[in-house]
Amino acid sequence: MDLGINGRTAIVCAASKGLGRACAMQLAKEGVNVVISARTKADIEATAEEIRKAANVKVIAIACDVTTEEGRKMILAACPNPDILINNAGGPPPGDFKDFSLDDWRKAVEWNMITPIALIKATVYGMMDRKFGRILNITSQSVKAPIASLELSNGARAGLTGAVAVIARKAVRNNVTINNILPGPFETDRLTGSTRKAAEMQGIAFEKAMENRKANVPAGRFGQPAEFGAAAAFLCSSQAGFITGQNLLLDGGIFQGAL
Repeated sequence: MDLGINGRTAIVCAASKGLGRACAMQLAKEGVNVVISARTKADIEATAEEIRKAANVKVIAIACDVTTEEGRKMILAACPNPDILINNAGGPPPGDFKDFSLDDWRKAVEWNMITPIALIKATVYGMMDRKFGRILNITSQSVKAPIASLELSNGARAGLTGAVAVIARKAVRNNVTINNILPGPFETDRLTGSTRKAAEMQGIAFEKAMENRKANVPAGRFGQPAEFGAAAAFLCSSQAGFITGQNLLLDGGIFQGAL
């Protein structure tokens, strides 16, 4: 299928590794020029070079922290009028509710709610004027089913969902969609890190913790980042203009609800 986005330009945040990288790579293979960001200069430049080798598109790498106003200004200076925006940022650390300070909550909201809202506000109206735009927020399966010990992430990401629900319905009249894509366990550094921490807390081997986690996935495996990137690319396609304001789970069947 021709996704109809060849020649478009996308901003992809936190794109040096994992799901962000997979999204940037797949969009590039569809002919989309990409502006990618991450905190570590060496990592984002290495990813940019990999994308250039895989696809004949323009790639701009920005080393910055997207959760800061300065970082967002750097990204928007490089690409003030994107056709596609993929919001992504690392989640706050796990812990116990009683141990979270108010500053912990503020940081979580800044990273996973305020940051994407700021980028949406800066870009969505231009998209509406140009009569095309696709915005994806990479959030978490916890929006549908909150995860114990991840209260900071649960709250901030659910808040983002509510915050963009109305503008998603307003923007679609101008062929601009806003959707949230909710990953379950994908084979990424974050999965490895969180599982290692869980193994330490439970006093079991890392390999056993990974087996236990995989056993809870009806698909019997973890997701592959490339699968996520392909799903994201379709939601950014010209054919996906009738999908907006949705929370789309990619979790291998973990969520048990029928709706």
